[in-house]
Amino acid sequence: MKVIADVCVTPVGADVSLSEYIAACQQVFVAAGLKTNLHAYGTNVEGEWDEVMAAVRRCHEVVHAMGAPRITTTIRLGTRTDKDQCIEGKMRSVQEKME
Repeated sequence: MKVIADVCVTPVGADVSLSEYIAACQQVFVAAGLKTNLHAYGTNVEGEWDEVMAAVRRCHEVVHAMGAPRITTTIRLGTRTDKDQCIEGKMRSVQEKME
């Protein structure tokens, strides 16, 4: 099943700046072949359900290996059965309504 997820991985007990951890997770998503859209407080990730969940798990493994003793992750998921969905399509739909 295809899913669009909004993922926010937050290391706890790590540095004040989190950009190096975010960059590491971004690399995990790209290496998994998932479509992403990085935004100010998370990353939209598009792909097959199991692949997205495996990549989130891999993010945890990578961030722990970087020294973060604790991680909290917030995920919002969206699926559709009536039509194909994609990150760009969702954004385009809103933008068209604003014109």
